[in-house]
Amino acid sequence: DVSSFFGKSDGNTLVNDSTQLCTYLLEKAHVALVPGEAFGDPNCIRLSYATSKELLVEAVNRIKTALALLK
Repeated sequence: DVSSFFGKSDGNTLVNDSTQLCTYLLEKAHVALVPGEAFGDPNCIRLSYATSKELLVEAVNRIKTALALLK
């Protein structure tokens, strides 16, 4: 559930839903995610883990860094 990030901003971008959160993370973390709306749960996001463990760790670290900017 990523709804705790809704209504938050990094000072430039306001995130109001999972689609906007996915766009924000694509732009800031360079990680592509799928909004939960596409799967019937607007408070969630999905990521593909069909890659190496090393790339997954890097992606999660980028996501963590970008999410920490949202206040």
